[in-house]
Amino acid sequence: MSTFGWIVSSGILMSAIALVGGVALFLNEATLQRILLPLVAFAAGSLIGGAFFHMIPAGMIKYGGDETFYIWVLLGFTVFLALEQLLHWHHCRRAAAECKKPLTYLILIGDGLHNFIGGLAIAGIFLTDIRLGLTAWLAAAAHEIPQELGDFAVLIHGGWSKRGALVWNWASALTFLVGGIVTYAVSSTLSPDFLVPFAAGNFLYIGASDLVPEVNKHGDLKVNLIHLSVFIAGLALMWAIRVVLGP
Repeated sequence: MSTFGWIVSSGILMSAIALVGGVALFLNEATLQRILLPLVAFAAGSLIGGAFFHMIPAGMIKYGGDETFYIWVLLGFTVFLALEQLLHWHHCRRAAAECKKPLTYLILIGDGLHNFIGGLAIAGIFLTDIRLGLTAWLAAAAHEIPQELGDFAVLIHGGWSKRGALVWNWASALTFLVGGIVTYAVSSTLSPDFLVPFAAGNFLYIGASDLVPEVNKHGDLKVNLIHLSVFIAGLALMWAIRVVLGP
């Protein structure tokens, strides 16, 4: 498959993950909350592991230890911090009573921008290295599954119809594909190498700032151990992929 084929296929598959939110229709609130936080912990481990085991080493090889590499990592981190502050965007996984209807629009807008930037970054990684692109896509997909479950639940509780929530959540996810096509279109005139450390910064921000706090607030030792174990499993998966596929 051509690089463009990988970019388009990965974009379509990532957009399809938005439909997983429909699973929330068949789960009661207690079950949804029980599986959601372990999925969040696994996603956090996968994103941070993907950054440390794959993207940062690959970026350091490209940049040869130049400080420009670290600037791009920090820029990737900072852009997502600014995006979250600008839109007041939160992966709202709290009780329905805490989620007001206006927030549902912010979630859709924020997810659309987040997915567009993610599509830019993942496509840039595919242009650099197909195997690295696949690894980055897997880590990003692990994050999208719990996010989409949570976002879909929030849209329903915020007053959206089930069909409307599913359609608009999917539409916001399609911007991932758009971002990938944009990257491919400009790749002939702009080197995509900077997108590897930029994406590493994105992954570190989402994992450490947005996801870890969600699973790090519980006083129950058993629950905390479960979340820690699943987080480590996410790290281990990224390490295992590195071992199998090589650096």
